Amino acid sequence: MKLKLRFFAFLRERLGLSELDIECPEGTTVDVLRHDLGVRYGASSGFGTRMFVAVNWDPAEAKHELREGGEVAFLPPMSGGSGREGSFWISETPISGALVEEKVRAAGCGGIVTFVGAVRDVSGGKRVLRLEYEAYPEMAERKMREISEEVAARWPGARVAMVHRVGRLEIGDVAVAIAVATPHRAAAFEACRHAIDRMKETVPIWKKEFTEEGEYWVDSRA
Repeated sequence: MKLKLRFFAFLRERLGLSELDIECPEGTTVDVLRHDLGVRYGASSGFGTRMFVAVNWDPAEAKHELREGGEVAFLPPMSGGSGREGSFWISETPISGALVEEKVRAAGCGGIVTFVGAVRDVSGGKRVLRLEYEAYPEMAERKMREISEEVAARWPGARVAMVHRVGRLEIGDVAVAIAVATPHRAAAFEACRHAIDRMKETVPIWKKEFTEEGEYWVDSRA
């Protein structure tokens, strides 16, 4: 059967390619494919157990059986970020808190909390020169929607919008913006914090730091 493989962040750099079309036997599982790729590209390539795998944009367990024509994405640990500009999107152009805030305003919402994350000039005691972000856009936007649904279920009446920038960012540039509107202010603060944390945990976005001492993908230096 034929499969399309996609690679991101440090894995893409190590392999020297972002996509690969392969053929493998019927009944091949995620675990078997991971093992075969590790043998093919070497133990240092990065196909270890910390590598998250998605099949057709959904998370896949090790024993998941692959099907003809599937898209298998190998996703390094998230660093926490051009698609459709709905309420959840990945952007290659500058973003701002005002963009997301306008998308959540509603007559029934008395509290709006907006979080804006900007590029800082120091990280881990090192002077940062710039950042680069990379994302798996299709899955990232889907995960953002899932976070919105999760927030709405936990805080009734909540409205969520979020955007993450990709590409090269300079010091002071806005990397992420999230806005949450709820009927009352206390819930807005709690829901926005939850949305930020969940984005960092589940949305396939990676950050590369360029410092005076070198460059590296966050969470991939080992």
